[in-house]
Amino acid sequence: MISAILSFLAQLKRRSANVLPQVVGRSVECQLKIASYNIHKCVGNDGIFDPLRINNVILSLDADVVVLQEADARFGQREGLLDLNHLNLNGGYRSIFSPQRNSRSHGWHGNMVLYRNSIVHNVEQLNLPSLEPRGAIVVDFGIGKTSFRLLAVHLGLFRRSRKKQVAAIIAAADPHPLRHVIIIGDMNEWRLERRSALKLLMSEFVEVSAKLRSYPSRYPVLALDRLFVSHSLRVESLNIVDTPLTRIASDHLPVNATISFEN
Repeated sequence: MISAILSFLAQLKRRSANVLPQVVGRSVECQLKIASYNIHKCVGNDGIFDPLRINNVILSLDADVVVLQEADARFGQREGLLDLNHLNLNGGYRSIFSPQRNSRSHGWHGNMVLYRNSIVHNVEQLNLPSLEPRGAIVVDFGIGKTSFRLLAVHLGLFRRSRKKQVAAIIAAADPHPLRHVIIIGDMNEWRLERRSALKLLMSEFVEVSAKLRSYPSRYPVLALDRLFVSHSLRVESLNIVDTPLTRIASDHLPVNATISFEN
């Protein structure tokens, strides 16, 4: 395990510093700020359950779309853990699944999507093949005069399961030249290139996050929280949000990106 991690870190150093896809000769139609954050069921590295602390991190991200993992309780009715009214009043956020369905959960298998400044055209719940319960949320958004498909994902702990889950995600993304696609979330994969369970995703989309070490939050060494985009998109900025608050609020650090939609 240690040797594999050291090999992974060596690969990071060898990779080019410029991991952002560049598209030349096109005008920008609009931009989207998007974030991904595994909130660890609102339990921080200090062992304290503190949903308000997580809310404050989410608000500080100031993103148009926030994708969360582990946003529901694990057992029982899998009750949602966040104060949605607080997020709406202070950040203008709405939840994909509230109040459209009769459920106490905020998400699907713990995946949750918050949004503002955009329109939701369609939502699908995607079951992912795994020995453990896993899922993804597929959302067709409208923003300005354009649209995009978002897949909010949390992949499994086992590499064999992740490979099957990636195939299901690509099928749900249904990539073609006229569709903008964003795939973001906790991929639970730190390997790169040919050894990665995400290799099939790399054949269809551009990965822009392999160098972003987001886990564990106190001393991040692994790039578990990843972002893939269709070739039609340009990522203008991409960063890990590393602050005293994010280092204690969850065991993951948030990922924040700005994406341009172009003519």
